[in-house]
Amino acid sequence: MHDQHPAEPPHGTYPVREGVMTLPGRGTAAQPVIRRLNTLLPLSDRGVAALERVVAGRIRHAGANEELVSEGRPVRSVRMILSGWLCRQKILEDGRRQIVSFILPGDTCDAHAYLLPAADHTISTLTPVVYGDLNREDYEALVASDRSLAEALCCEMLVNMASQREWAVSLGRRDALERVAHLFCELLERLRPVGLAEGNACDFPVTQLDLADATGLSAVHVNRIIQELRGTGLIALRARTLTVSDFEALKSVALFNANYLRPGRRGSPPELERDITVEGSASS
Repeated sequence: MHDQHPAEPPHGTYPVREGVMTLPGRGTAAQPVIRRLNTLLPLSDRGVAALERVVAGRIRHAGANEELVSEGRPVRSVRMILSGWLCRQKILEDGRRQIVSFILPGDTCDAHAYLLPAADHTISTLTPVVYGDLNREDYEALVASDRSLAEALCCEMLVNMASQREWAVSLGRRDALERVAHLFCELLERLRPVGLAEGNACDFPVTQLDLADATGLSAVHVNRIIQELRGTGLIALRARTLTVSDFEALKSVALFNANYLRPGRRGSPPELERDITVEGSASS
């Protein structure tokens, strides 16, 4: 769990370099965000071009264990995550931490948070992170530039709200085994659309302490649950890589239904009905 060797990159999808997808002959920076949004609602060519253009000129880097957003301070920009893992967290006065969500490549975080006087939570990096940093004017111009893009970003916010409801259910009603299994299922399902899962395996740079703070359990209890899942042959967790041996069985243990992550696509004009594809690669 604490091994520092990186996982092998996914094969058979998009070429991946340190969690950043590249597309030959095209603007590459925004591809994780494009893949993520295009899974929710189909993007137009104009929307894709606008996103690539805006993100390419505003790329920033952060190291592991840095605060991108601090509770009580204003949020000045919208961040589109291109590589790396982050978490949203709340810290109690006595130092106890609750992780309320994980932020993954392709996610947009802090959308419209600039409308509030201050952030009500902290966003911290778990790994080195690359992101597009858009100020309010950039973001609002981007949303206004294309209807398909604006609707996909709204859909992403709705999916994030649905995810928070699932986390509330986990903390309130799922038992310890179900909570951990559900989180594994959710993270794997979220990584697939952005090309960061190979079959039922994915990079997993999350410590047992992080898992404990996300599931409301102790680190000792999380360790026992992981050993139980390993013992039944459902998962393997080594060298910062999660492999699910039987995804359907893990879903059954977790009472997991991925519908909240995939709201589905409504009918769209023909020019919008497309996926982001790479020559020689299958669209996901």
